[in-house]
Amino acid sequence: MKVLATCNQKGGVGKTTTARNLARASIQQGYRTLAIDLDPQGNLTSVLAHEEMPQDVTGVADALSERATESLADVIVPTIWEGLDLAPTVGDALDAVRDELVVAGAGRESRLRRALEPLRDRYDVVIIDCRPALDQLTVNGLVAADTAVIVTNPDLFSANGIAQLKRTIETVREHYNRALLVGGVVINHHEQANTIQARHWTAQIRAAGLPVLEPAVPRHTWIGTAAARGTALDELGPDGQAIANIYSGYLTTLIGGTP
Repeated sequence: MKVLATCNQKGGVGKTTTARNLARASIQQGYRTLAIDLDPQGNLTSVLAHEEMPQDVTGVADALSERATESLADVIVPTIWEGLDLAPTVGDALDAVRDELVVAGAGRESRLRRALEPLRDRYDVVIIDCRPALDQLTVNGLVAADTAVIVTNPDLFSANGIAQLKRTIETVREHYNRALLVGGVVINHHEQANTIQARHWTAQIRAAGLPVLEPAVPRHTWIGTAAARGTALDELGPDGQAIANIYSGYLTTLIGGTP
C-alpha cells in the first residue's frame, strides 16, 4: 500500500483538486484506491462522495477520536467513481478532533497511521488531503504517509510557505516517520508559470532541494468544470484528457511503480 499526502499550509493552491485527480489516475491505472478527507472544510468529500453526506454522518473524525468507537473501515463510503472509496469529512467534527489532538498525550501524531494499518491489504493506493495548516491534523497525515505531495502556485507567498512546510516535514521525518519522502512539488496555474517572477520562484523551489513534478498543471477551465459536474477530466474530450494525462504521469512518478 502506497500512501500519499497532498499538503500546503496555504489555501487556494489546488491541493484538493490535485488529490481528486490523483485518485482518478489511480483507479484508471487499476489500483484499489482510498481517498481520506483530512480537511475540516470537507471539500474532497463534496467533490467525491456518491451522494450528499448528512451533517451527522460518521467520518474521519470518528476514526481519529478517542471518544468514538468507529474504525476507519467503519466510516468508508462509495464515491462517484467505481474503484475509489472515501473516508469523508462533514460538519465541524474534525475541528473538534483537531482540538482534542492538541491536548492529547503520547501517540497523538500516529492516530491516522494506526487507523490505516488494518486496511493495508484492502487498498493499493491511499491519498490523504491534508488541511491548509501546519497543525496536528496535517502532522497525522504526514506521519501516515509514505510520500508528501506539496501543491503550490508559482508565486511569492506560496513559495515562502513551502520553506516552512519543508521544515515541518523534516521534523516529522526526524521524530515520527523516518521513511517519509517528498515525492514532488505540483505547480498549478501554468499560465502564471511563464512569467519571469514565476520562473524565479520555481527556481527557488528547486534550490530548496525539492523535486518539481513536470509538466506544470495549466490554468484551464476544464479542471473546475470537471469538479463542478461531478465528472472526470478524461471524460471531457481531448483537452480534458491531456490534463488527466499530466496527473497520471505524476502518480506513476509518486508511487514509483507497483504499490
